[in-house]
Amino acid sequence: MSRQEILEKCTNEDDKLLVAKLLDKIEFVNSKNRIECTDFLDMRQRQLLEKILKDMKVENYVAFGGYEVAERSLIIIYPEKLENVFLEEKFDYNSIFGSIRIILPNELKGMYSHRDYLGAIIKIGIKREKVGDIIVSKDGADIIVIKDAEKYIIEGLKELTRFSKAEFQSIKIEELNVGEPKTQILNIIIPSMRIDSIVSEVIRTSRAKATVIIKEERVFINHELITKGSKELKEKDLITVRGKGRFKVGKILNQTKKGNLVVEIEKSIN
Repeated sequence: MSRQEILEKCTNEDDKLLVAKLLDKIEFVNSKNRIECTDFLDMRQRQLLEKILKDMKVENYVAFGGYEVAERSLIIIYPEKLENVFLEEKFDYNSIFGSIRIILPNELKGMYSHRDYLGAIIKIGIKREKVGDIIVSKDGADIIVIKDAEKYIIEGLKELTRFSKAEFQSIKIEELNVGEPKTQILNIIIPSMRIDSIVSEVIRTSRAKATVIIKEERVFINHELITKGSKELKEKDLITVRGKGRFKVGKILNQTKKGNLVVEIEKSIN
């Protein structure tokens, strides 16, 4: 498949630009015999690019976001000569990832959310695609970024009033404060195990709005994009709704007299 044929399959200009950049990186890896990586990708973007790589029969790549369950990830393409380095897990990902730890002063601990940290980074002129996951804790946050942007981001954030008393550290990805995920158990009542029914309940919106969100390509099941609300879910399926959170399907606890299902849902809490 030619470059033009691949690009013609893209449904919008943003995707076409994303895919064009990927094709450039593949060509660069092949011609220069060195590693290339994308910017940070959300799950839909990652799925799109991995399909392109599969169609092109490119196997020398990994998708990684700095830790095992990262929501945003890079695709790292490497030449054949480095295959064993990656297969034997000897590659130093700290050469690609920058990790910033922000430690808040006592009077601000617990006051900032994911949105506050991301908003601050955008305010200093950093594009979203240069930033990976932001792991928020009571004491502050660990922020995963493109290595080349790490120093600039630290210096920029130090200039903001909200972080004037904060401490900044450059850490390795092995030091990320991932910890055990915090969850909340919800019991929802739904007519069926269809994804549109479940999404409408877990994000507390109408079935019609849930259908729109699914069509907007904001819903993923087990990290795969879903575009039809009729898909049936089962126990242990992982649901991600972009902008709304992550949820895991638990057991069917009961059935009401009207035939509705009472289902346990595990909601991840940032």
